[in-house]
Formats: sequence, structure tokens, C-alpha cells
Amino acid sequence: MAPILGFGIGACGGGSSAATPPATATPTVTTLNSSLSSPWGIAVLPSGELLITQKSGSLLRVSADGATTTPISGILPVNDSGQGGLLGLALDPDFATAPWVYWAYSEPGSGAEAGLTGTAVARGRLVGNALLDVAVLLRQQPKTTGSGHFGSRLVFARDKTLFITLGERQKFSPAQDLAQTLGKVVRIHRDGSIPTDNPALGPGALPGIWSLGHRNPQGAALHPDTGELWVSEHGPQGGDEINIARAGANYGWPVKSYGCNYGDPVGTACRIGGGVHAPTYVEPLTYWVPTSVAPAGLMFYTGNLIPQWKGNLFSGSLAGQTLWRMTVSPTAVLTREALYADRKERFRDVVQAKDGAILLLTDSGKLLRLAP
Repeated sequence: MAPILGFGIGACGGGSSAATPPATATPTVTTLNSSLSSPWGIAVLPSGELLITQKSGSLLRVSADGATTTPISGILPVNDSGQGGLLGLALDPDFATAPWVYWAYSEPGSGAEAGLTGTAVARGRLVGNALLDVAVLLRQQPKTTGSGHFGSRLVFARDKTLFITLGERQKFSPAQDLAQTLGKVVRIHRDGSIPTDNPALGPGALPGIWSLGHRNPQGAALHPDTGELWVSEHGPQGGDEINIARAGANYGWPVKSYGCNYGDPVGTACRIGGGVHAPTYVEPLTYWVPTSVAPAGLMFYTGNLIPQWKGNLFSGSLAGQTLWRMTVSPTAVLTREALYADRKERFRDVVQAKDGAILLLTDSGKLLRLAP
């Protein structure tokens, strides 16, 4: 099936979809907490409590109702600058018996790398309100100048390997360079070792690379039926994409994009490389033009509390200030709908609560709950 294309200027400043899903009752929004500081990632504990990262470098344990926050010690130092800081978060698949917490962050360089930063991933065992036995599992190579495009979502696959999305740090061409992990999705074991069944990408390719040609993937989730990794990523002027990140696949950045270089008059003529990715690169499942929505946070809804949304894909949106709801098949985005634009919030992350509600983090510091 051909991808759903973005066109026109929608209510949230991005493209609207060629198809819109049938109207459904929209769940009510409740503010659980409005005192967070630039929250970025959220994970739901077995108890229903939440762990929330704050970009400046703190991790909080938050009660299920949002009323109580408790700091967690043990997080490694971060470089809180621009888009960098304490970012994505995930719990070990066997958290009940092996309570490891995994987090992504912008790691400051030292020694010969002083003044540089790079995305890194660490883990620690959550004991009470402390992370113990903390160790760094992966460091993006190389560390670079600049403060943008860290990527940084973490998703566990069904086989309990860990997917990590890594931005290209606004350096463009390294996204195509297999000797660097900029602009890649990486797959590792929980202890940081490299799975032997990762794709063989040829001489000089760094170990761990799963897919390449990504710009700044800030959303990632497993399809509940296929188990495949879906990612959302920022385009330049337009060209935000949703892709299925498959082993060894190349998604075209910076050679191809439906977006335009900054400063170009937007339109079809300025699309990078002509826009069309195929046959050399993978076509996105859907994309937004002419204006970027800056997708952030991605979730497949599998709960029963909001039955009309079961099986739908949700994406936060920063520049677009909306929550996108998409109907999907195992291999396609079928329709798109923009929700909650009237709140004018930058929706940073979206997850499913233990009771089936949908939880949202906003850059303004709010934890929101969507439920009937």
C-alpha cells in the first residue's frame, strides 16, 4: 500500500492526512501534575507508579495519581544543553525479578573529547529510591559538537534485546556512514553486548547498527501484532516520517527527504533529492508536509479502557502541539487525526497506564491523563 501523504496546512501547523478516521468520542483530559521540569521520558512500574526523566538530569518516582514525586539517586551526569539532557527511559522486560532501569542521556566528553557530547545509554538496579550497580552500556560514536538531534528512545524487543534510536547530531552525512553510529538505530543485549544476529553490514561497519539513514528519531514502539519496531523522526522543513525500522534497511537521510532545507521556499520543488526514496531507500509509511510537526514519543494503544482506540498508533508532537492518532495495519499507516490542539502543548511522550488510560508528558511540565 502506498504511504499516506501529508499535504496542506493543518490545525497544528503540519500536514493533514489524505484520510481521516471516523469521528469517535474523545477522552477527557485530566492534569495529574503540573510541576514537572521539562519531562522527557516516562515508564510505568508494575505497581502503577511512574518513573519520569527530567531533561536537566533528574529521575523521579511519581505516584499513579501524579500527586507525589520522589527523586531517584544514581543518574549519571548529563549535558543539559539544547536538545540534550536526560532523555529516554525503559524498564527491563524481567523487571519484577531483575529491576534494571535503562536510560538514554547526552553524555559530556572528557579528556580528548572535552567540550563534545554524545548520546549514551546506561542502566542501574532500582532498589528503593536509588539506582545501584550503574554501568554505561553504549556510547554513540563519535562524540561531536552541537546540542541537537540526540534521538534517544529505548524499546525492548520481544527477544529482550534493546533498540536504541540515535540522531545524527545535525551533522547530516554521518547518517549514511556505517563507521559511525550517528543517525542509526542500534540493537544490543541488556548487558551491552552485541547480538550475533544483527545485520551484517560489511567491512568497517560498527557493531550494533540495526538500521541507518535516520535524522532524529524521537519516537519508537513495537507493533503489538508483528513485534516490529516503528519509529518516528523529525524532518527538516516538513518531511517528518514514521517508518518500520528493519534490519539493514536505509531510510535515506540526508540524501532523500520529503522536507526542504531550512531557508528554501516550501513546496514540492525543494524536496531534498526530489523527495521520493524508492528504490534505493525505504519509503516512509507516512510523512508530514509542508510544515514539520516534530513527532516525539510513540505508542500503540492495547488497552480496554478506551475501546474505540484499541490498536491505534499515537504520536506526540512538539512544533505541531498536538497528539496524533493513527489507524494502522501491520505494515501501513491508514489514517491520521490531530487531537487536543486546543491545549497548545508540546506533547513530549505518550504511554499507556496500568489501568488502560493514556498518559502524556508536556514540555510545559504537565503529566496528563486521557480516559473516558
